[in-house]
Order: sequence, then structure tokens, then C-alpha cells
Amino acid sequence: MTSRDIVCKKIHFRHDPKWSRRLGPVEGGGLLLCVACLIEMIDDEDIASVRKSSALSSVSGVLKCSPGALRELLQQDHRVCLHFTAKLLGMLQTAEDPVTLEKVDQVLVQLLLELQSELSFRFVLDEIHKQLSEQLSVKHFLPTFSFLGNLIKAAPTVSQSLVTHYVPLLDRLCSALLFPDEALKGAVVYVWLQLLGAPGGSAAQSLPSAVRDRVCNVLLKTLANASSPQLLRDCVGLLSQLVHLADAVSVLMNSLSCQVMCDENEDILANNSQSLSQNQDQQPPDHCLLPLILKKLLLSGDENLQVTSAKCIASVLVHSPSQYSAPFINADVPEFLFDRLACSSNEVLLWSAYSCLLLLTEEPLFFSQCHSVYGMESLVRSLKESLQLTNLEVPKQGLLLLREILERQPASVRLFPSGAGFVAVSEVLVGGVSSSCLLVATQAASVTSALFRLDHQSRPVQYEAIIKLIEAITNRFVNLTLPSPAHLRSSGRMKRSDPSSQALRSERFLLQSLVCFQSACRLAEECASDPVLKENTFTAPYKHSGAQDSLESLCQCLLRCCDAVWIPTVIRMCERAPSAPILQNFYSILSSQFTLLPSLMPAFANKLASSGFYRLAVEHKGLLCAGNRNPNLNASCCGFLQKLSMCLLSPSDLPSGSHQHDLKEVENLLLHNLPSLCYRLSEWPSVLCEYQGPQAPKYCLVIVLYLALQQGDRLLPDQIVFSNVVWLLRSVQEQGCVLPHSVLRSALYLLALTQDKSPSLDGASLNCISKALSSCQSFSSLYFHHAALIHFMCRYPELAEKFAAVVLELWLTKEQDTNTGLTPADTQEEKESCADERSDQKTDTETMELLSVMEKYPAVILTLLDMVCTREAPLAERVLGVLEVLLGGQRGYNINLCTKLRPALLQALQRVSVVNTDHWFEQEYSAQVNSLPLVLKLLCVTQASDPPSSPHYSNMEGVHFKLLYHAVSMLLSNSGLMDQLQTVFSSSSSSSSSSSATSLSPSACPPLALLCCCHLLLSSLITLQRVHSTQVRKSITWSLDTAVQRLLTQKRNTDSLLLISYLRLLQVLLDTDLASEVVCLTSGPGLVGLRPLGVEDGALYPLGSRGAQCLSIALSGLLLQKHELLLRASVNCLSSLLGFLQRKSPATAKHVVCQPWSRFLLHSLLSSGQSCLLHPAILRFIILLLQDSGTPVLREPDLLQVMEGVERRGVKELSKEAEEALRLLLTQIQSRDLLPREEHKQKVKNMIEELGESDESCRHSQSHDVLHVGDVPLCLSDFVL
Repeated sequence: MTSRDIVCKKIHFRHDPKWSRRLGPVEGGGLLLCVACLIEMIDDEDIASVRKSSALSSVSGVLKCSPGALRELLQQDHRVCLHFTAKLLGMLQTAEDPVTLEKVDQVLVQLLLELQSELSFRFVLDEIHKQLSEQLSVKHFLPTFSFLGNLIKAAPTVSQSLVTHYVPLLDRLCSALLFPDEALKGAVVYVWLQLLGAPGGSAAQSLPSAVRDRVCNVLLKTLANASSPQLLRDCVGLLSQLVHLADAVSVLMNSLSCQVMCDENEDILANNSQSLSQNQDQQPPDHCLLPLILKKLLLSGDENLQVTSAKCIASVLVHSPSQYSAPFINADVPEFLFDRLACSSNEVLLWSAYSCLLLLTEEPLFFSQCHSVYGMESLVRSLKESLQLTNLEVPKQGLLLLREILERQPASVRLFPSGAGFVAVSEVLVGGVSSSCLLVATQAASVTSALFRLDHQSRPVQYEAIIKLIEAITNRFVNLTLPSPAHLRSSGRMKRSDPSSQALRSERFLLQSLVCFQSACRLAEECASDPVLKENTFTAPYKHSGAQDSLESLCQCLLRCCDAVWIPTVIRMCERAPSAPILQNFYSILSSQFTLLPSLMPAFANKLASSGFYRLAVEHKGLLCAGNRNPNLNASCCGFLQKLSMCLLSPSDLPSGSHQHDLKEVENLLLHNLPSLCYRLSEWPSVLCEYQGPQAPKYCLVIVLYLALQQGDRLLPDQIVFSNVVWLLRSVQEQGCVLPHSVLRSALYLLALTQDKSPSLDGASLNCISKALSSCQSFSSLYFHHAALIHFMCRYPELAEKFAAVVLELWLTKEQDTNTGLTPADTQEEKESCADERSDQKTDTETMELLSVMEKYPAVILTLLDMVCTREAPLAERVLGVLEVLLGGQRGYNINLCTKLRPALLQALQRVSVVNTDHWFEQEYSAQVNSLPLVLKLLCVTQASDPPSSPHYSNMEGVHFKLLYHAVSMLLSNSGLMDQLQTVFSSSSSSSSSSSATSLSPSACPPLALLCCCHLLLSSLITLQRVHSTQVRKSITWSLDTAVQRLLTQKRNTDSLLLISYLRLLQVLLDTDLASEVVCLTSGPGLVGLRPLGVEDGALYPLGSRGAQCLSIALSGLLLQKHELLLRASVNCLSSLLGFLQRKSPATAKHVVCQPWSRFLLHSLLSSGQSCLLHPAILRFIILLLQDSGTPVLREPDLLQVMEGVERRGVKELSKEAEEALRLLLTQIQSRDLLPREEHKQKVKNMIEELGESDESCRHSQSHDVLHVGDVPLCLSDFVL
């Protein structure tokens, strides 16, 4: 035989050429193959095995390179083919060289695959069975078994023939496993591996039960005694095939350790652990063997064995966890599985261990033996590592295991006795919910929900860890995929059908997160109900300083996350495709907030209602709950709506008297009727207009409409609401029913706020409404503080006649109650500042609303005026304030308003006059008498708002004259008023005359504002009495000496406002020549000197010459002050003083003006700057000096300085008052020729021409305005220069 040809030259010539063939082209020198030579060489014992091996190698090459060539030669005679096959099978028994055996095995498999003949396969199986039957021992069958395994692997169809036609051969294979040679056992196990692992699994399913059972038992014995790693791996591989068969698992799990006798004890594990046989002696005799074997495999150093062992355990448990879990648990397999989790990072092993433990958790024994407690730390550690893996199926399976443990753990056995364990789990879950994979995040959220069980909380409760979990889930919402509505419509069905779509994953995460959030809310509620958990008694002291680890911080976190993130996210998700499960949890979460933080709920409820949550919940009920669908969602929506409604009905919203009753009434209505109201908003009008049927559901709708509208959410158009409410009121009355109080109040609110866009009511509807309102015992219980109610009541005369007055009174009373919060202990300064702030706010809010009503319905003004005259002081004062704003011209009302108001004021004054003169009616009209100051004040405001011209005053038949006459008469004839004024002045005089500040207590001194007002009132009375010559019944004694001394010596310690009031009163008295029937002035030696009086003192009595000089000096000093009103009052008072002196003693007047201090004062004023020089008051002062002194005081440079100042500033830049004063000054300079030079005369003339004609109207343009300085009103007309 050559190196290439498969022939034997010595014998080749004897063979028929038909058994030979040249493979490849002849000219190319292809390989020559002779089957006859090949068979004889194999059969010849004299030929060396090396040559045989070489020939077989060549045959193998032919089979690979020239497919079909050998088959064509052998198919010429099937006997030759079978003979050749038999010879090769024989070599498996006779050959000893491993290389030769390998070649025989290889050629045999290739040949049978080449032939693809059922006859050949059966022949081979028959021959093997025959060989086994003829031999007493299987010692030399290792190559045969290896070949059989390779054949089954290469030709899977052989496996089916084996299990159906060669059962005896299979029995022989089972028996072969009992042979002590582990290499042979490995070959036999290899055969079984290929047989049971054949594609399709038909061979395994067709395996006779007896053979299968025997294989199971023999395999367990082999595993128990296996010492070589290879045999161990093969046996474990076969076991992993068998455990997929339910019947095989039953046999394996019913094989006890006592049934399997171990033949030897030796090392079988790579890590030198003791053999199974040695450990079995330590187990109970009835202990199941398979769990013991698999447990020890878990301890091996071979990670592949560990993985396979875990897979086998899982495969066994899958068949029947309830049946097979107990043996594994009794064998402590969970403990070893947890140990594998703690020390391995193999993805497959972790996943398999998770799966095994997951199945074991279905057995209560797993928890009763505390495996969950023991393994929690290992599980948490492995989960922390698995979250870093790229294969996300591993952490998903681990999180699923953790959830099952948390859900199934008995409440009597705590998983986290210490806070550290709970914190560790929470940290892992934070990582889980933060995972980039939504599936992992969803699973982590599910675990978190289970972790929030109360019995899983450590002591103390780790609120901070819970908060971090909530925040982590909340932060995950940022990355959720929320497709646009258009995209959803175009691809919604496809997305719903594709579970892997990102949108669907986002929705599932959202749902699971909502379940988790609801569990957190439930946990917070449970902790709040337990005093120990609420206070967290066992918290470390250093944690008490920060509020992060408290129940309150958890509740605040829940509310904050819910408000800022959860609500917007759920609304965005459900506005496209509402989901009943999502919404059910969502509304339950919202309901929980009302329990957790009651103090913050009013603001939260207002925000929800004003954001449209009534509409949202109602639409979801109508869309998803109609027809008894989704009862859980319906219950959740109803619970939310009820809690929202009851929170909105706060004590401040309802009258205090009926609050509790109304709350209970509304609560019952909502509780019993909300579940049945599963209608869309578009269906509500038809429900409200149903004549038949129960009324309670309609009442419930009215309350919901009222509460929603109260927060600005118009669930239905105004016209529809208005007409439906009117119809409901009429139908209820027609049926003889009475509306519940809360429903009537809600209906009134709806009518008031929807009236603007609705048609006017007819007579029948008005009668119905009036009757309904009158049925209530007290209208105040129906009142609500809204301007629309006033408009509604004043719009219709039928309603205004009955209810306008009480509504206006309640409006002003409620406003006063809500804006006055000062206690009696508040200081006067606080009261004044609060009063100022309130007055500013009123003009912008409630008062402006009333002004709008009065503008639209003028009859309201008369109603308010009647309230001023007939109501108690606080309310009457408040009404007066409104009328003051109305008359103050802050709104563009017609001037005819004052014309209409004066007759009513006159009638009120006349009515009070009758009361004053007839004591018989005094008791009946006591309120009217007490309201006299308010009526008079209103009269003042009316006069200031529309000042009458002088003809009106002179016409004794005119309303103006009559009003003022009655007013002055009543004031001057009011003994009580005069007595009070006298008391105030006497107290003031006593306090000012005291030598020390502590001689009188502060309470003995009248308040500053009171003293100022008394001075101003007295000055007004003096003026009015002088103008109208009114009879004075009682005069007031006033110390002129004290007043002058205060101005002269105490002005630095006296408030500017008080000085102004003194100056005003002195001015008025000087204008009357110190002789008024209203005031009896007292003097003293400090003013008039000793008696008998001289001629000059007598002429000036009670002021006297010395008093005139003192007063002049005091006024001169006040002229240097920068206070605007004080400066004006000083100049006016000085003017009146000089006028009085001119009338009584001209020489004294000239003497007073020409004193040296007048020159000094003038010099000081002229040196004070341009702004002071051109001030109207200073210019008036210069005029006074010119009038009364001539030139001795004023010199030419002084006048030129004034003119230069005017030229620098410009005439056009002067105020109207300054222009008028300058005109008078220039006129005097011109008329008296005080500037003789022509150029100066020309300047004077030019300035007069530039000033133009005098405009008297500007002098009185603001004379009737009232300036409020604190509590003191000042009429600016009193300070016109």
C-alpha cells in the first residue's frame, strides 16, 4: 500500500476490479481505493495497527472529500457492506491502540452517516447488543459505548430506534453503570446523555418507564460514588436531562439515601470536600438523596457544577413546588443557595439560584425555618452586584425573589430587626428604580411596595430611607416616554400589542410606582395611628436634631412629590389614554393626602379644585365606571371627591351656627349618591331636569357644581347651570319638598355667580327663589361673602326689598370680621398702622365691589344711608367709610349723586332733631342719636365732594343752608359733646401746666389724635356759629395763656400735628377778635399783666400786649420749621394776629412787626435757599411785613433777592399758590414804589405781565380735600394761604 492509495499490493491482484476505484482524474494521479484490500487489512492480525490506522485515516479523508464514492462501492453487495461494518465494530473490541480506536470510531460514524440506511443502523445496534450478550463483563466495551454515544449524537434517529426496538440493549446500558470503572461509566452516561438529549425530545418521552426508573436509580448511585470530575460532570449533565421529565423527577425525589449504598468513600469534588457517601452516613435514613447530592454540588469549586446543580433544583421544583420544596428545605439547600449568592458573580449561577429560591418561597417551611431571615443579607449583597451586570434578566429575577420574600414573610418573624438591614435593602431598591432599564425599575418599584408593609419596618422606623426611595421613584419619571396624542392615535394599537414598546413599559412602570406610592401613604397612615411609631421613640439622639427622619418629613415628602411630579405625570399619561388601574391608585393616593397632613390640606384642596380635578374625576367616572364597570376605580374616585369636598367646606366658608349640621348633611349626600353618579358632564343637565326619580342625586350634583365653581372650575356653561338650578328649585317646590340647607346655599351661590350670562328671571321664578330663601329661619346661614350675591339681590326689586339690606349688612360685617385681628392689648401705634393698611386694602377689594353695586343700582345708596342712621356704631362706621370713598371721587360718579344724597341727609338730621327735643322717643331712636356723629361726618364729606357756591349758602330755603344750619345747631345744642370737649381741654391744660413729667399718669393725658381733633372741631364750630349765628346753649372754657405758653416754650416737645391744631384754633379765635359765644377764653398775668389793666392791655384783652408779643415770637420761631402744614398754619395764624392787632391796637401791630427779631427772621429765611425763599408761605410772610411795617424791616436788597430768585427759577416753574403770592407782593412793591430805580420797576412790571391775571379758582381747587394724618382728618381749606 502506498502512502496515498488504499490498496495492498500483495493481495490487490486477487480482487475483482469492481471493488476498486480511482478517486479524481486519472491524469492527475487520484487516490486508488480498494474495498477488498481494506477489509482484508483490517481482518489480518499480522498487519500492524499503525498501518491499519493509516488506512482508516485515508478512508476518513475519502468520506470527507469524496462523498458517495465509498457508498457506491459498498452498495454493490450489501453483504460486503455489513461485513465491513462488522469488522470495524470488531476492532472496537480488539484494538488496543487509542489512536486506532479513535479512527475506527470516526470511520464507523462517517460510514453510517454516508450510507443513511436503516438496515445499517439496526445491524450496528444488533451487533452491539449481541456483543454485550455474549460477554460476561463489559470491561472492554468502553470504545463501543463511546462509539454508540457519538453515533446517537451524529444520527439522532438512532435514539428513537433504541427506545422502541432495543429495550434489552438499554437494560444492558443501565447495568453497565454498575461497573466499577468510572471511565466506562462515563461512556455509558455519555450514551444516555445523547439518547435523552436527542432533538425533539421524542426519545426521552418514549423511554419505557421501567428503563427510565432504573436509569434514575442507577444514576443517583453513580453520582453518589463518582470520584472523577469528568464522570461527575457527565452524571450531572444526565441529571439535568432527567429532571425535565415529571415522572423521572418523581422517581429521583422518592429515592431515599438508605436505598443507595455507597461502595467507596473518596474525594469527588475539586475542592477536596468529602465524598457524598461519607456525608450520607450523617443524614437520617429516610432523607431524600437528590437534595443532598445537589447541595454538595453547590459547595464544589467548579462553577459549572454549581450552575448545573442550581438548574436541576429549579427544574425539579418547577414540576411541583408544594411537593418537592420540603425535602430541599429540610436538606438546608436554601442556606447553600444564599451562600452562593453572596460569593458569586456568575450571571447564570445567580439567575439559577434566584429561580430556585423563588420556587422554594412557595413553601411555608422556607419561612418557618427562618431561611428568609438568614439569607436576606446575602440576597441584598448579590442584588447590589447584579444591578451592575449587563444582563438585566439577573437583577429582574433577584428583585422578583426579594418581592416574594417580602410579600410571603409572616408578620410574626421580622426580616429587619435593626435599621441597618432595612437601610441596606432600601439602598439596593434605590439603585433598582434608578436603573436605565424600565423593566428592572418596574420590578424594583414592585419590591418597594412590598417593603412598605408595616411589619417590615425596623424599630426605630427608617423614615429617611423611605423618603429616599420615594424621591428615587419620583425622579425616575423624568425619563418616561409619553408619546404625543397624534402619535398615540396613529400607532396606539400597535403599541398596545407590543409588550416591548417603550410607551407600554413606561405605563407599566407608572402603574407599579403608583401602587408603591399608595403603599407608602398607607404606611404613613399606619405609623400615624401608632404613637410609638409616630414619635419614633428609639431614634438615635443625634438624628432628632434634623427633621429628615420623622413621620412628618415623610408626609411632607409624599405631598411634595405628589403635587410637583406625580399629579402632572399621571394627568399627561391619562389625558391621552385613561387607564382604570392607574387612575384607581392615583385617586387613592390623593385621598390619602387629606389624612397625612390635615393642616396643609385647605391649600392643597383649593389647588386641586382650581386646577380642574372635579372635572377630571367626574369625567373619569363617566368614561370608565358607567354600567357598573371598574367598581374599584369608582370607589376610589368617590372617596377622593368626598374628601376634597369636605376639606373645601372649611369652617370659614360656612356660617358658624350651621357648620356642623351642614357638613354632616353634605357628607351624607356625597357618601350615598356619588357612587351612582357615573355620568359624563354633558349628561348632567338631563339628570338635573328629570322630574321623576329621587332628588338626592340632583342635590349631590348641585353641591359638586357649587364647590367646583367656588374654585373657578365651571363644569357646565353658566346659562345651563342657571336655568337648571331655577328649574330644580321650582320642581322641588311643586313636589312639596324642602331643599336641604346646604343645597339651598349651594343653589343660591350658583344662581349668583352665573347670573351675568343668563337671561333675567321672570316673576314666577323670582317668587320661587324668594319663597325658598324665606323658608330659611336665618338668611345669615345662607350668606356667602361674594360680590355676586349683592349684585343678584340688588338686581331684582322683588329680592332687594326682602334681602338687600341684610346682605349688605352681612357683607360689611363679614369684611370687618375678616380684617380685624387686633386684640385689646395691641398698642395704639399698631392699631393705627393696621387701620391704615386696612383702609388701603378696602378701597381695592370689598369697598370697590360695593361701589360697583351702587353705580349699577343707585337705590343701594339709600339703603346704606339708612344703615348709617339705624345700625350699631361699628357697622355704621363701616358704611360711612364706603360712602366716603364713593363721595371722594375715586370713581367717576356723576355729581348729581350728592344732590340726591343731601335730601336724605337732611331728613336724617331732622329725625335726629326730633329725638333730641322729645325724650319720649329717645329710647326708640337711641341708635339714631348715637349715629349723629356719623351722619355729620357724611355731611362733611358730601359738602367736600360737591362744594356749594355762596348763593346756595345765602338761600335760606336751599338744601345746603338747611343742612348746615341743622348740623351746627345740633352740635352746639349737644350738651354731651360740649362736656366731652371741655373734659379733653381741661385734661390737656392740667398736663401741660404740670411742672414735672411724672406728675400726671399717661392715662390722664388725652391721646394726641383726640386732642388734635377737638381743637379742629372747636375751630369749625366757632366758624360755623359765626357764619350762621346759631344759638349756643353751653360754651367751652379754654385757656389762652396755656396755649400761648405751649407755643412759646414747649414747641420742641410738642408734636407737629398738635401745634398745627393749636394754631388753627388760635387763628379762628383771632378772626373773631377773641370773642365767640362758643368759647370762653381765660387769660393770666403772663399775657395781660397785673390789674388794673392798662389801655393797651384792655384793648387787646384777653391776649394783652405782652401776650401779643409772646405769640408773635412763637410764630416767628415756627416759621423756621420745615413742616409744610405747620409753616402754613403759622403764617395764617400770624396774619390773623396782625389783623386782630390792627383792629384793636394799630400801634401794637406796628411795634410787633418792627421788632429786631423780625429782621433776623427775614434774614434767616432769605438765606435758607431758593426753595424756601419762593415758598408761598414765605412770600405771604413778606407781604405781611410790607403791609404792617412798611420799609423799616424790608429793605431794597431783600426785595431784589426775591426777584432774582424768581428769575433764576422761572415764573412758569412756580406753583399756583406761589404765583398768587408773588403777584400780590409785586403789586405792593409797584404801588408803594419800593424799588425806585427804573430798571427795577421794569422788572416788576414784566413779572406781573408774565404772571397774568389772578385765577381765584386755583386758590380753592383743593380747598375741600381732606388729608388723613393717622386718625386725624385735616381739611386742606383750613390751610390755604
